[in-house]
Amino acid sequence: MTDYSSNPTLRESATYGRDVIHEIQRAAETGIYDIRGWGAKRKVPHFDDLLFLGASMSRYPLEGYREKCDTRVTLGTRHAKKPLVIETPVTIAGMSFGALSAQAKEALGRGASEVGTSTTTGDGGMTAEERGESTKLVYQYLPSRYGMNPDDLRKADAIEVVLGQGAKPGGGGMLLGQKISDRVAQMRTLPKGIDQRSACRHPDWTGPDDLAIKIAELREITDWQVPIYIKVGATRTYYDVKLAVKAGADVVVLDGMQGGTAATQEVFIEHVGIPTMAAIPQAAQALQEMGVHREVQLIVSGGIRNGADVAKAIALGADAVAIGTAALIALGDNHPRYDEEYRQMGSAAGFYDDFQEGKCPAGISTQDPELSQRLDPVAAGKRLANYLRVLTLEAQTLARACGKSHLHHLEPEDLVALNVEAAAMARVPLAGTDWVPGQRF
Repeated sequence: MTDYSSNPTLRESATYGRDVIHEIQRAAETGIYDIRGWGAKRKVPHFDDLLFLGASMSRYPLEGYREKCDTRVTLGTRHAKKPLVIETPVTIAGMSFGALSAQAKEALGRGASEVGTSTTTGDGGMTAEERGESTKLVYQYLPSRYGMNPDDLRKADAIEVVLGQGAKPGGGGMLLGQKISDRVAQMRTLPKGIDQRSACRHPDWTGPDDLAIKIAELREITDWQVPIYIKVGATRTYYDVKLAVKAGADVVVLDGMQGGTAATQEVFIEHVGIPTMAAIPQAAQALQEMGVHREVQLIVSGGIRNGADVAKAIALGADAVAIGTAALIALGDNHPRYDEEYRQMGSAAGFYDDFQEGKCPAGISTQDPELSQRLDPVAAGKRLANYLRVLTLEAQTLARACGKSHLHHLEPEDLVALNVEAAAMARVPLAGTDWVPGQRF
């Protein structure tokens, strides 16, 4: 490929860059919209645009080796007879068997269980491996009803009713035929090898009043034992959270646009929804106005990468976070050891997002038996557990620096923003000022 970067007479268009030209040409040649996995690649205001105000004179920090900073979170205290207690505020988001291999699902369960947190089934039902290796398992109840089994539902430690997903709010997922194996087809009651598109809305309700009826049904099925979560993609967050609470949710799961997906249209991933950081204050405001903040717990997902992201999400009002893409990377996704194989597919380690193809060399986003066997669930689970421990320790480190004895004691007052956009979205002051853009006096 010719390198034009040293030619000063060439000026690339900001509107029609090479990636845009390539996509126009691809669309013109194929007549098919682009499908991929992972999440949004555009740069949007994110947690890196926020900083903590550590203690100095006006605040008293905690000593890391001698003073405790608690991380335990209890989910479902509003109605459930058996709330879900997790030892770290970092949970594993819903990712389906079908999108992921059985080995990957088992590894997620093993890693989460080792540190005392929960994992989530995803579309397509519950696998025996996942239930067997998960001490705390959340069962997703989705619009498609693929793999929905009342007996499995009763085995769950919580139920998550999915109304939307951050990567594609208002749309359904896709599972292409090459990933519909015999087992996936049997669990989902689908023909083997045929492309599957999940529904974008539940078939038996049209609004929040119907959702309240559905929640009541789920409580009857489970004898009011387990918490009921409602998951929404971040769009009209303030109103969606209020409606979820009114319908009877114990926990609201809020998924921002940086959240991942196994496969959907790229136009969805890049152009629908709002950033995670912008959605959290809206959700917290809704809960506070209804008088249920911390009584109805808020789990936030979408672009959580490190302990700083965890701590900042909690400071803005979340009770816990969920990770998906980061968890897969911890298992081994996009690892440099597979770079040659990624390149043979036209990608590279760190760039691979064609989860829909089912050719993942790491054995994670595939149903190919030979590829799946590459992933050792025990070793991968250990890697995930290590990563979860690091996230927790990093979040504790920042909380102690702010003088907090529990992660939940973090608050917006502990944060400042580096730019006007982040200040306005997070509703915290611009660093060095007391100005919160858009704040009404």
